[in-house]
Amino acid sequence: MDNYTIKEGFLGQRMIVLPNEVKKHLGANPITRSFYITDLGYYPNANHHQRVREKGASEYIFIYCTKGEGWYKLDDEIIPVLPNQFFIIPKNTKHSYGAQNRNPWTIYWMHFDGALVASLFERYCANDKKPITVPFESGRINLFGQIFKIYGSSYIEPQMEYANLSALNFLSSFIYSDINNVSHNDYENLVDSIIDFLINNLDKSFTSKDIAGNFNYSSSYIFSLFKKKTGYSLIHFFNLKKIQKSCEYIKFTDMNIKEISFKLGYHDPLYFSRIFKRYMGVSPKKYRDQLEN
Repeated sequence: MDNYTIKEGFLGQRMIVLPNEVKKHLGANPITRSFYITDLGYYPNANHHQRVREKGASEYIFIYCTKGEGWYKLDDEIIPVLPNQFFIIPKNTKHSYGAQNRNPWTIYWMHFDGALVASLFERYCANDKKPITVPFESGRINLFGQIFKIYGSSYIEPQMEYANLSALNFLSSFIYSDINNVSHNDYENLVDSIIDFLINNLDKSFTSKDIAGNFNYSSSYIFSLFKKKTGYSLIHFFNLKKIQKSCEYIKFTDMNIKEISFKLGYHDPLYFSRIFKRYMGVSPKKYRDQLEN
């Protein structure tokens, strides 16, 4: 990290504060108005660093500690900050923060605003506004360096757009770190294998227990992993794929609705019609009629 920061010019305290004119352009630009940085910086070994804002800041503040220790005060609570932890302070909120005297922190920080930042902050608040520990990744530091370099060298609109889209990616890698880090091969392979199994068995009927048993895991474990990656329960996803396939049959074959129902493991055509209408908004017959008209 230190070699990189020296290479990029981060030797000692570095910071960039955008002129108000540029901030207004970013806030009006349709690409950046959802998220844009107003200030950013890098403070290595920030001895005696401290800020107190009685009325808060007009933007949200992100601080990432990579070395040493610090603290911040929010809602009259002083919270320690350790290496590889970050925190976010909401706008217009009284706060203070600073480096610990005996072991001052090294931090990367940015002020940001935009239409979606309140929602991003809500995601962060799922952790009760406490500092979140993330594994150190040099890629994050490299990305910060690229953003800083653009901000320090150009206000050309496309470059600023790119810098702020990159900054959103940078911040998201922290706020969604739990998702970002759940990328173990075993986990990914298991969910992908389940999806392949379901797609290759659309002609059958399964319960969640049947599917879990096929992979030698408990139903609750499979359900949790599958929903975390796909956003759907096993059976809901299975039905979606069945209905998707039934639409293909209706559109590209002469099979009647009963034949399609049986082919997709629904032995009761009326039940199949109800499921189809739940997902497609119309009955299978009406769906076919609409395709022909």
